[in-house]
Amino acid sequence: MGNLEQARFNMVEQQIRPWDVLDVRILDLLSAVKRENFVPTDRQSMAFMDMEIPLGHGASMWSPKLEARALQILQVKGSDRVLEIGSGSGYLTALLAHLAKHVTSIEIVPELHAFAKKNLAAHQIQNVTLELGDAAQGWPGTYDVIVLTGSVPVLPKAFQNSLNPEGRLFAIVGDEPVMHARLIRYLAPGKFETETIFETVVAPLQNALPPERFIF
Repeated sequence: MGNLEQARFNMVEQQIRPWDVLDVRILDLLSAVKRENFVPTDRQSMAFMDMEIPLGHGASMWSPKLEARALQILQVKGSDRVLEIGSGSGYLTALLAHLAKHVTSIEIVPELHAFAKKNLAAHQIQNVTLELGDAAQGWPGTYDVIVLTGSVPVLPKAFQNSLNPEGRLFAIVGDEPVMHARLIRYLAPGKFETETIFETVVAPLQNALPPERFIF
């Protein structure tokens, strides 16, 4: 086993499995989609570390265990159409694309949009539409799965209203020092179930809806 493969194996065994990610589809995917190829060149030594990797422009790649856990929670199916808010390096986009029918991924930063485009093209991933734009308040269309890769102080209603029946929405909501990862499920028209799964902290989405502060 080469050094890279050993590092990848260790990442799965020491970070991802202990965080209750046991879905074989996801674990296999982490071996198939090479994380180190989506990391900025000067940060490749960090590719398998249990940490966020800065991408510049206030954005970061999630830690490996957060990526894996979010995928497991969302239970993406081969018929699903996915909306990703924040393409970043395109790594989570690539993982989603392997599981779903189609992924629409929106990125506000032109440099990151270009970086994700280059990375996905290098991996011959075809079932992704990359858009340059601001989706912090929502994006047109309806989807089976929606993932926000940046945190939001308040989750705009527009996202849950863009879910198809049985759709799932994953978002990290709150302000530092405590944010909560939430899964929102569409149960029936006008009926949604919100589950708070764990605490974490990730970089905020640009132009995220600010919380309503009390005005005295």
